[in-house]
Amino acid sequence: MTPDAADTVVEQGTFVVPDFSVKDLLSVIPAHCLKRSAFRSSLYIVWDVIVIGCVWKAADIADSYIDPATLALPDPLLYPVARFCLWAVYSFWAGLFATGLWVVAHECGHQAFSESKAINNAVGWVLHSGLGVPYHSWRITHGKHHASTGHMTQDQVFVPSTRTERGLKPFDSSKEDLLGSRVTEEVKRELWEALGDSPIGATLGPASYLLAGWWTYLIKNASGQARYPKGTNHFNPNAVMFAPHHYNQIIWSDLGIALWLLAVGTSIYHWGFSTVFRVYLVPYLWVNHWLVLITFLQHTDPLLPHYRAPEFTFPRGALATLDRNLLGDLGSLMGWIGAHATHGISETHILHHVSSKIPHYHAWEASAALKKFLRANGHTHLEGRPGGWAEVYRVYKECKFVEDEGDVVFFKNAYGLAQMRPVLPDTSASDSGIEITDK
Repeated sequence: MTPDAADTVVEQGTFVVPDFSVKDLLSVIPAHCLKRSAFRSSLYIVWDVIVIGCVWKAADIADSYIDPATLALPDPLLYPVARFCLWAVYSFWAGLFATGLWVVAHECGHQAFSESKAINNAVGWVLHSGLGVPYHSWRITHGKHHASTGHMTQDQVFVPSTRTERGLKPFDSSKEDLLGSRVTEEVKRELWEALGDSPIGATLGPASYLLAGWWTYLIKNASGQARYPKGTNHFNPNAVMFAPHHYNQIIWSDLGIALWLLAVGTSIYHWGFSTVFRVYLVPYLWVNHWLVLITFLQHTDPLLPHYRAPEFTFPRGALATLDRNLLGDLGSLMGWIGAHATHGISETHILHHVSSKIPHYHAWEASAALKKFLRANGHTHLEGRPGGWAEVYRVYKECKFVEDEGDVVFFKNAYGLAQMRPVLPDTSASDSGIEITDK
């Protein structure tokens, strides 16, 4: 485009596209970090259940004291308010530690729980079914996500929408820079009218995403791979992302969801909806919320590249993610609790994509070794801002679309501006992605 004094220009950061091999990355991880123990992994299940049980018991005891006979409040309306606040606090903490159970089940799907595939799948099926997750169905597509992270046509979730998919006007090289460093006021205004968010809209959008995003992904492929046909979901054994030999595994996953729904319905029948709602269903919604928040922020940021086939390799995809300290924006104590409760899934995510069979209790050491190597070799885009609601708000506003052109693309905001531009190594890699064979 021809520069004009009235144009909006941003100084972009540069992202040197990494050119590591898989061997380069794996060789720096201490060998003992790959060892898996069913006993040690099981202790984390026990711990999570104990914490959740203690939180419930404390809430139940405290609830018994919210009564005029034992607690004097200035107004009768304050008793239901106090009870609501009590169980809201319970649901937050129960949901946070139940997310830890979700993470352990996720490790089962990666065969990181133990050395036994049978034990991994049995434990994973029970835990994930108990949290409303179709174990094998999600395990299979999640494996594909790991194989092609950041690949525009092969990744399974958090795939950026392109300019065309957002229904925007075609790119005009006379009015804007393809890499997003400069736009005219005309284009800036047009894009804002199409994509801009008011503060309320930028709040409600992420909120609905955090509450319903998990189930809309499972049921209708929301934020998933755009090339999949309409109606694609995780419950159909004939869905395009599953191979014929997956058929029985999908049926088993569906059975787990059916039993979960039956258990919830039976519990409501015996204890009443209000009890089940506050004790289980609200914490369950928190689990879904944390799942979406954590994974969205791991894979979505103006700093992160996305690749098309000519420039994609497995190492590049594995490094197209960020580590973040969950709840770290609320202070160091909350950051420690967030990492502890969710077993470091947010803090060691780059390592997890490099080698997903490493159990979480070894991931901290392995992650430190990997990051030391990456920093020494010039790859410094490793940590994002702490994970929390404010960061979801910021990322949601900054990451609107990517261009239809380009083999390495970065998100543009609602003005058509991008924070980063790619710098390719001298020798470009060429690989269309890795297709895993799951049996």
